[in-house]
Amino acid sequence: MPPEPKRQPALSPDLAESARPNLYVVSDSARGIAPLPARFSARTPPAVWQWAALAALTLALVSGLWLAFGPLTQALYWLCWGVFMLNASLRLAACVVPVVTHTPAPLADADLPVYSVIVALYKEAAIAPQLIAALEALDYPRHRLEILFAIEDDDPETLIAFEHHLNRDLHPHRAHMRVVRVETAPPRTKPRALNFALQRARGDLVAIYDAEDIPVPRQLREAAAHFASLPARVACLQAPLRPAGARGFIARQFAAEYAVQFDVLLPALHRAGLTFPLGGTSNHFRVEALKAAGAWDAHNVTEDADLAYRLARQGYGSGLIAAPTRETPPPDTRTWLPQRTRWLKGHMQTLLVHTRSLRDLPVMTGLGLMLSLGMNVFSALFYAPFVALVLAGRLVNLLQPGLGGMAIPDLILLICGPGFAQIALHGAARRAGLHLSLWDRLSLPVYWGLQSFGAAFALYQLVMRPFHWDKTEHLPAEPAPAPAS
Repeated sequence: MPPEPKRQPALSPDLAESARPNLYVVSDSARGIAPLPARFSARTPPAVWQWAALAALTLALVSGLWLAFGPLTQALYWLCWGVFMLNASLRLAACVVPVVTHTPAPLADADLPVYSVIVALYKEAAIAPQLIAALEALDYPRHRLEILFAIEDDDPETLIAFEHHLNRDLHPHRAHMRVVRVETAPPRTKPRALNFALQRARGDLVAIYDAEDIPVPRQLREAAAHFASLPARVACLQAPLRPAGARGFIARQFAAEYAVQFDVLLPALHRAGLTFPLGGTSNHFRVEALKAAGAWDAHNVTEDADLAYRLARQGYGSGLIAAPTRETPPPDTRTWLPQRTRWLKGHMQTLLVHTRSLRDLPVMTGLGLMLSLGMNVFSALFYAPFVALVLAGRLVNLLQPGLGGMAIPDLILLICGPGFAQIALHGAARRAGLHLSLWDRLSLPVYWGLQSFGAAFALYQLVMRPFHWDKTEHLPAEPAPAPAS
């Protein structure tokens, strides 16, 4: 007996009759996505040498704790000390690297390429009005623009919300906005939904946004002008992300972290010729290159970071544009921690994928991978345990002479680590137009310590639930800009 057809969520009763067939995308694009090689997929198990390295490291740690506890702890101390000092020094160096801005000549409307915008959505009915208004404000000719909302088949609330806001009788000016219903199947991840929509996109360029994003209206025009002036090998452009309306400890620290990431670290890595990780949104791609590279890995929960390194390994480059995107930061730890867990788990996946085979890994790509994702994962895993052990050791030795028992290496790290980070944060806040209070600055180490909890959960999930997607809740936060005329 053939399987029973999958039941589709019904259209809302009051809109079923008036909804137009072209509200939903039903046909596939003629240009398919190249198959993703197994070695570039997070679904593929680690390589033999990675398993062997893990076994050797575990054996060395266990035997060291049993046979040479003192030397082992000293070695671990100096490893953490060296990595943390390197991380702090890189931030200081990145802060003094001048930002080079490239301003290409704007393109006339007749020369603009067809642009596709894709937004993957799940359980986002409440944010539909803000999102649609933000995308309506994009300054791009409507006859050269399509906006695709990729919505999961088993999410009738979001489907119904978009039926209302995109109804052709009520909103004829939104005819360039359409819905792609994503078939329900594993893995339930954002990259799978993006690939599903990309196969149906008709643009020469494609931009990816999240549900809470409010890009500045000129962003598509700026990206199109950059692509026109850059070599064809530049396949991707990243716009800076600016969390808006940040209130509370987590939201303020998140905004400060983004300022350092997008206004200091990424420009410095790019200036040095190193491959940098993409953010999860406001990425702009040449569609042909994106499809040729296999698009997004549906099993990697930070598909954005992974894609940057895979593009580089296939001969493509990435660049930066200045037009920012505002977004809503996580308001509290309950929202922030699952998101941070997913990010760190995805960074671990990406590190495993791109160190699986080293023979064709370009030097500048591998170095960029280690200085960004590698440093982030190591720091998140070991910051809180390292600080706790150092403080415990100093408390035990308080009665020793000299600086109250504070060892010179500890003192150097205590001064240089937060000090260099504050210098980088000051420069980032100035570039991003972010005002930080004294409390925002002094509480930065507390935020670093919280990331260790996310890293611990990420390590657990990497083993037990590697493809689980922790959904981030999004709520409307601020009025969107007025639609472009």
